[in-house]
Amino acid sequence: MNAHIQADGQDNVIYTVHYRYTGSEESGGKTYSSTMIGTQSYTYVAGTPFTPYADTEAFEAVVIGWLEGSLDVTVMQAGIAATIATEMTPVNEDLYFTWMNPTPTPPTK
Repeated sequence: MNAHIQADGQDNVIYTVHYRYTGSEESGGKTYSSTMIGTQSYTYVAGTPFTPYADTEAFEAVVIGWLEGSLDVTVMQAGIAATIATEMTPVNEDLYFTWMNPTPTPPTK
C-alpha cells in the first residue's frame, strides 16, 4: 500500500492499494491457476470516517472490504475462470519451423 505520511489531520492515509487476485482449479491431478494484479486508488476526505493503519489481520480485512467495494469482483472471477478453462482445454498452439530452436514439446493431455 502507498500512504501519505499525514493528510487532513490523519497519519498514514492510504491512497493506493496494490492487489493480487488468484483463482485455481484442480483437474486430472494438475492444478491450473490464474492471477490478476492491479492497483486501486482511494481519496480520504477530511471529516469522513477514518480507519487508522495497523499491521493486523483486522486491518487487512478492512482493506479487502475497500477493494471488494471498488472492484467488480464478479467480472474478475469470470476472467480468471475463463483463463483457467483455456489452460485446461487449449485453443492455441505454438508452431515452429524445423530450423528453429528450441524443439517444440508436444502438449500434454
